[in-house]
Amino acid sequence: MPYIPPFPKPLEKSSKRSLWNLFQRGRRSWLDTLYEGSYRGDMSRVRIPGLNLFFVKIPDLVKDVLVTNSASYPKHEMIDRALKPLLGSSIFTTNGKVWERQRRMLDPAFGQAKLKDVFPLMQGGSNSLLSRMDKIPDGGEVDIEIEMTHVTADIILRTILSESLESETAVMIFEAFSEFQEKASLMIQLGFIKVPLWLAPRTYIIWKRKGREIRELLTKTIRKRYDAHQRGEAASHQDILQSLLEIRDPDNGSAFTFEELVDQVAMLFLAGHETSASALSWTLFLIAKCPDIQERLHQEARHILKDDEPNFKNIHQHKLIRNVFRETMRLYPPVGFLTFRKSVGENKLGEHMLPEGSPVAISPWLTHRHRELWDRPDEFDPDRFDKSGEMPSCSFIPFGQGPRICIGAAFAMQEAMLILASLVRSFRFEPGPGPDPMPTARLTIRSLEGIKLHIRKRDLTTPADDSFMPLAEELSPTSGCPFHL
Repeated sequence: MPYIPPFPKPLEKSSKRSLWNLFQRGRRSWLDTLYEGSYRGDMSRVRIPGLNLFFVKIPDLVKDVLVTNSASYPKHEMIDRALKPLLGSSIFTTNGKVWERQRRMLDPAFGQAKLKDVFPLMQGGSNSLLSRMDKIPDGGEVDIEIEMTHVTADIILRTILSESLESETAVMIFEAFSEFQEKASLMIQLGFIKVPLWLAPRTYIIWKRKGREIRELLTKTIRKRYDAHQRGEAASHQDILQSLLEIRDPDNGSAFTFEELVDQVAMLFLAGHETSASALSWTLFLIAKCPDIQERLHQEARHILKDDEPNFKNIHQHKLIRNVFRETMRLYPPVGFLTFRKSVGENKLGEHMLPEGSPVAISPWLTHRHRELWDRPDEFDPDRFDKSGEMPSCSFIPFGQGPRICIGAAFAMQEAMLILASLVRSFRFEPGPGPDPMPTARLTIRSLEGIKLHIRKRDLTTPADDSFMPLAEELSPTSGCPFHL
């Protein structure tokens, strides 16, 4: 039977509500403000006093904003303000010449060669996860969101800073970031309706404090490594931070300052663990609900890995795991609403004229579930990605598109395939008690009250299913992705 996973029921057209009512619903989740009509058409407009907010949904217009005319739609300053306590002036929020310099200097740290270099560091984090999972009593219940936050934060710290993450720190990060993103989302909403921050003092204080707490976890290690590099000491690590310490701007020879390093590492930490944790959590929930697909994943992993550890070559041979993860990101894109852009000057977008300064939002959530773009848009069907070549450009955009496409897209895919292949080979996941988790959207798509799953150990002494056919070719970290890097 086809499985339709949970998502908030769209509002009826007859239930048009006041701006204040939508604001209150949006405080809980952006998804609670959507109508059935939001999943159709080319663009939606939300009228705010003194301002119109445009949501772009179809591939042609997405491509216009993110690719063809991206210079006319820079990041909106509201995003910079909302994320400043954590990210400072990182590549995620900057524009123009500052952004161009940052991108030039960050790109080499995420090239194909570096992905191979950091694979052993990724594997260390994955192996630690397997050890933790193995200690759970057979059939025991876990909140898989916390586990996925732990492993992705651990891996990003290992690959960037060559440091592992202890359990207590992982829980602290999970809780701190959960509060930070809730308050940051509210800051964006307050900014659009022009409410002064002093009218929400408690929100403001928590937002600042939680951003500072996460940032301080990173600063101590970066300072030690930065000072050692400045003294000319020999490099003791070959991680991403070392690449950032050594890189020079090819245009003018400048290096990252200490503050710039902290900003970029904070951005990589945020993008490298929170979004991946979201996608991995939903993936494990979906395969728990679809045991037939989970069994296919298990057989694929056993056939390819056999009794060996995953390695850089064989991890990219898992075609079904790749398709399951991509289908999860279609249904639950880690960032449901890509950061707001702003129209510079008056621009024509499709048949619509956008006044100067209009905020424009790209919504993977709406594009990925668009009723006129996708067959059975709300159904979980990983096999649809066997026909991904038939999808129009910019119809699948979990990592964005164009010049500002996520710098860590290939990193995230490699990490996800490593974690999922390792887990499905050794464990079976079953739904926890109670109702299915309901997605909620703030900065990322998370569940409203966690994702509880039961974990059972697999018997790996029995032979793998020989009827499973192997792949004929090796996939690269980005093959089959409908975007370039």
